[in-house]
Amino acid sequence: MSPNRESQTELLRDDAAGITRAAALLQAGELVAIPTETVYGLAADARNGAAVARIYAAKGRPQFNPLIVHVPDVEAARRIAVLPPDAEALADAFWPGPLTLLAPLREDSGIAGLVTAGLPSVALRVPGHPLAQAVLAASGAPLAAPSANLSGRVSPTTAAHVLDGLDGRIAAVLDGGSCPVGLESTIIGWDTTGEAVLLRPGGLPRIAIDAALGRPLRRADPGTGDKPTAPGQLTSHYATAAALRLDVIDPEENETYIAFGAPGPLTLSATGDLPEAAAALFDRLREADRLGRPIAVAPIPDKGLGEAINDRLRRAAAPR
Repeated sequence: MSPNRESQTELLRDDAAGITRAAALLQAGELVAIPTETVYGLAADARNGAAVARIYAAKGRPQFNPLIVHVPDVEAARRIAVLPPDAEALADAFWPGPLTLLAPLREDSGIAGLVTAGLPSVALRVPGHPLAQAVLAASGAPLAAPSANLSGRVSPTTAAHVLDGLDGRIAAVLDGGSCPVGLESTIIGWDTTGEAVLLRPGGLPRIAIDAALGRPLRRADPGTGDKPTAPGQLTSHYATAAALRLDVIDPEENETYIAFGAPGPLTLSATGDLPEAAAALFDRLREADRLGRPIAVAPIPDKGLGEAINDRLRRAAAPR
């Protein structure tokens, strides 16, 4: 399917017919945006190189930026990658859920080379959303699925957000309502000594991973922004069209203010609740951006889910 086709993207209902249609399109090599507990993912059969290429084309995503592969369970993950012992422990603790594991790719995995951007490891996740699981089951395919938005822009947490950027560029969107977590998954990889490291903070807080591992998780060197080793590492990402200023207590008169821990028309959480703020983040950024003025964001505590919120905000505010 050409990303410049004139017809509109199908909006599928969250019922048996919608799931069946989504699976049929994926089996035919088309692109379907599906809900997960984190954000909406732009799914294609990860074994079909031409379909995966359509993801990059529809999003305008650089092909050096690898994708996450979604699978139904840990057994499916083991068929694609060699899971280190810590990966097995984390999968047992947190799958299905908002955790991605970067593990060595098996030679016989069948995964298209574009998925990993030619790297020797593959990012794997077992999503917890029932519709994502239903589509995986009905399609019978591992699904490469980055966020369903134009590359570098604010991630989508509703079907309407997907259509804002990709209507007419993809085959369909399966409408599952709002994504409950609202931030992309946490990504864990392994360094040269075999130690687990945090590659991207996300919807699973670091403290929970520390508890499962029985030791503090170290954050990996982010490396250079133009050579990511895992998805979501580009320096400029999740960007609004308007300029974004962070850690603001007193906004300027011409700025749209996104509050935290205080009431307001665009507050992330009036009570300072970090899970509530995470779920609201991308929606509030989109709302503020529509007003066409510079955006200022209140300080967010850098703990728990605040680490992932601040990661997204820093990338959104980075020069581009």
